[in-house]
Amino acid sequence: MQKARVAAVLTWIYAAAFGIPAIPVSIHLLQNGYLPMFMDLFPLYAGPWDGVEPSVFVTLLMAFLVVVLAAAWAAWLSWKGRRSGLILGLALLPLEAVFWLGFDLPFPWLFGVARGLLYALALMSLRQSPAGQVAGG
Repeated sequence: MQKARVAAVLTWIYAAAFGIPAIPVSIHLLQNGYLPMFMDLFPLYAGPWDGVEPSVFVTLLMAFLVVVLAAAWAAWLSWKGRRSGLILGLALLPLEAVFWLGFDLPFPWLFGVARGLLYALALMSLRQSPAGQVAGG
């Protein structure tokens, strides 16, 4: 149960750091025609998909946000001890990775590896109860 909860917390940190900013970045892109800079170091979410039309890029950002919100929901289910949350959390990782590549996001890979490992370990160690919850949860 503890592994699932640590994975859930990592997921929520990742969602707050990389999912939620997709909204203001999208607004900035649509209003100004270019991506905002992160501390004057690099443009946010710039990567291989950066060259597409702004409306397409915003659509990709919103799709990423939906996937991140689904991962956050899976984390909530995992926190509550639901086996379905562990499975969904693992199943979403490859889809999330497509966005990490397209937006050239290096740090989510670290979160993703840790989350995947923790979800897998939690899934392997759980004992199914009649209510479909992790034992002890």
